[in-house]
Amino acid sequence: MRSLANALSCAAALALSASLAQAQQDAPAVTYAPADIKFMANPANPAGAQTAVLFGNPTQSGLFVTRVKIPAGFKVPPHWHPEFPRTAVVLSGTLYFGRGDTWDESKLEARPAGTFFTEAPKQPHFVWAKDGEVIIQITAMGPTGTVVIEQPKK
Repeated sequence: MRSLANALSCAAALALSASLAQAQQDAPAVTYAPADIKFMANPANPAGAQTAVLFGNPTQSGLFVTRVKIPAGFKVPPHWHPEFPRTAVVLSGTLYFGRGDTWDESKLEARPAGTFFTEAPKQPHFVWAKDGEVIIQITAMGPTGTVVIEQPKK
């Protein structure tokens, strides 16, 4: 019985992968020059952080790519995302990233520009743009969401 469940799970995953690949193949080519990227307030982010959607739509099923601009000194409180795993790249600045459901500066790790990392679904984490503005690029599957666990400490 367990083998049948595993086989059905694998078949469903392959079907989903194939349909996503086809949808992405049918997507139009997109190019943005740096000056064309427009960051805007995003209700899913704490006030102050801004998002630019580069590809896809984070509120719908499918692949999306966003950039998030975090102002200098800004703390993003412990939170998690319910969807599939995410990948992130620090494009500029140094992001201080910690895992856990409570703000704990001793858990923060410096991730300078060029750092690539992943986030598992429902994995609590928090970040700080301690030394200056930070821009990260996130690639994930939608629809996405953010569940805030704890408000930032002042």
